[in-house]
Amino acid sequence: MRYLFVVVAALFVMALSACDRPTEVVTPANPNAVVVVPATGPAGAQGAQGAQGVTGKGETGATGMTGAEGAQGEQGNKGNQGNKGNQGNQGNQGNPGE
Repeated sequence: MRYLFVVVAALFVMALSACDRPTEVVTPANPNAVVVVPATGPAGAQGAQGAQGVTGKGETGATGMTGAEGAQGEQGNKGNQGNKGNQGNQGNQGNPGE
């Protein structure tokens, strides 16, 4: 509370001291000075159209080299021999003649 009175008193002193200053009036140096602004003239005629640029054409690239031939593959293993077939049944003996 005692600090509040000190702050209020300081603000009161500052407010009163601000009122004692004289007001400064700034006047322009020469109120009749003329500012010259150059006027622009009419637009000129449109220029001629430029020439069309040259179309570039690149050369065709060279044909690539043929690739090397691949290595020959290995020969496969010989197959196993097949099983021998079963022997056929013997035929019946004929009847003896009469």
